Amino acid sequence: MNKIDFQLKQKIFKRDNFQCQKCGFIDKSCQELKVHHITPLVFGGKNNPDNLITLCTICYNYAPNSKEEFIKYINEKINGEVLNTFRKSNNSISKKTKEGMINLFEQGKHVTRAPKGYSLIDKKLIPNQEKEEVKKIFKEFLDTNISLTQLAKKYSMTTSGIKKLLSNSTYIGKVKFANKEIQGIHKPLISKDIFDKTQEKLKQKYWTIKTEI
Repeated sequence: MNKIDFQLKQKIFKRDNFQCQKCGFIDKSCQELKVHHITPLVFGGKNNPDNLITLCTICYNYAPNSKEEFIKYINEKINGEVLNTFRKSNNSISKKTKEGMINLFEQGKHVTRAPKGYSLIDKKLIPNQEKEEVKKIFKEFLDTNISLTQLAKKYSMTTSGIKKLLSNSTYIGKVKFANKEIQGIHKPLISKDIFDKTQEKLKQKYWTIKTEI
């Protein structure tokens, strides 16, 4: 999928005066704004300014997919104040969700999707049938000269996915949230010694690649 880069989004927001082009909602922080394609990418639309328009998150979520229906949708203006109740409700839900995640994190519980080797049951990480495969991946990376690309292919993963797995401190019992890391309550799959050696080898491999380039 061809994503709209940050600079282009800011250009569209500025051009549209940081205002939803359907309901008129203004947000100079841009937190409640989205950039929408007039002609969808799947129908040949491009990421150029003439094909992009600013909408608030609510109008964006209800926008139709076809160009003809979308133009009709945009031309049917509504008063943004009518949506303020929904906007406040959405913000409240988001705040409650974040507070709930922080509360789980402070209890040492995992708050995102379970990584390979674990299942999330009753908000707790429980080792599953893939745990032995995770251990094999760490061992093979440490004990052989196999490349990350070869290792990824062997276990039907992407190279970035295998690197993320090898760098994931969840496997030594840690939990992360909002750039913080604490000891979790789940069972580790990998010893700290193996994990530390893995991080060192990863650094050496990537340093070598970087200096060769």
